[in-house]
Amino acid sequence: MSQSSPQQSYLFTSESVSMGHPDKVSDQVSDAILDSLLEHDPLARVAVETLVTTDYCMVAGEVTVHNDDARKALDNVEQTAREALLRIGYTSDDIGFNGSTCAFVSRIHPQSEDISLGVTQGAGLHDEQGAGDQGLMFGFACDETKQLMPLPIHLSHRLVEYLAEMRETGEIKWLYPDAKSQVTVAYEGGVPVGLHTIVISTQHSADVVDPATNHLSQQAQNEIINKVVKPVIQRECPQLGDNNVIYHINPTGKFVIGGPHGDCGLTGRKIIVDTYGGRGRHGGGAFSGKDPSKVDRSAAYMARHVAKNIVASGLAKECEVQLAYAIGVAEPVSVFINTFGTSELNEQDLANIVRAIFPLTPAEIITYLNLRRPVFSETARHGHFGRDGANFTWEQTNRVNELCEAARQLQVAPS
Repeated sequence: MSQSSPQQSYLFTSESVSMGHPDKVSDQVSDAILDSLLEHDPLARVAVETLVTTDYCMVAGEVTVHNDDARKALDNVEQTAREALLRIGYTSDDIGFNGSTCAFVSRIHPQSEDISLGVTQGAGLHDEQGAGDQGLMFGFACDETKQLMPLPIHLSHRLVEYLAEMRETGEIKWLYPDAKSQVTVAYEGGVPVGLHTIVISTQHSADVVDPATNHLSQQAQNEIINKVVKPVIQRECPQLGDNNVIYHINPTGKFVIGGPHGDCGLTGRKIIVDTYGGRGRHGGGAFSGKDPSKVDRSAAYMARHVAKNIVASGLAKECEVQLAYAIGVAEPVSVFINTFGTSELNEQDLANIVRAIFPLTPAEIITYLNLRRPVFSETARHGHFGRDGANFTWEQTNRVNELCEAARQLQVAPS
């Protein structure tokens, strides 16, 4: 079940978007509200959606909290949302959206009691805490980068991340918050062998528009290539170099009108950017604004953790993990492993090893990954996977020894 024959030569492309992209703005507001509630109530049930457009921010969804401090935080969602917008960089009317002054509407109500029956331990038909919804979640890992992420999405994230750093530090003064990146990588036999095309579209001030062409000036384009793109390539994949790369910098010409003023943003509309850039499959569920009882989020993080440990252990060069759940039921209804022909182990045997080693019920996942903490705002920009830091517990490769030992036992056992 290989995604591509190892003999093929092909190009593969992934994109990322900056923290100031309107959809990512919505994700960050939703997760800022989630974090503000988890800080006071680790058992808060939260499903918050955000919409942003010109001079307007609306949040809506279902929230149930269990103490007065959390209720105060819930009453304070407007300030939480505005602070998130200002942190992103929407601080001035000059760019069409100002977190301090935009209109704000909240339409939040308690979680359905019917859903709560299935999620609260001992409240429903089953003794254990069940999944907050039915669904299927995928995790993926491969050995293309030290983070065990596909190279195209990894580079795409690092480009918009560094672009944001150049804006926030003032190193490039004319940058505005909204931006997108896109990276096309050339493969031979399933291995990255070169960078083919890099696209950067970034919002900018009007004073770097060339009046003769009405496009972003060539000097500004060169600044993006030399101060942002080439340093990222040199840091992340120096072996591929930057010779013969095709660059498209603001290929529409100019990008002055952007952010929520240029496009409406919605929570959960960048699920491929959030995951693996189109490598592997996706179950369809978004992450931001959801507390960890929602397996859309927690099981997707666990599936990444399982896949990453399998690749880190050397049991496969590429691995996709599917976990599937029924609402209100604790144990996954299925665990599926696909190594795309890169493992010596039978994939059903590998699935059995995963079930034996990794905790896979919603309650176990939440405890194991320590997810009842206000750590989610950081995930809402620059990707949920392939990240460093103590908050990204699903990126740890702490089960490698157990996987290797289980595989060894399987291989030496009599048939």
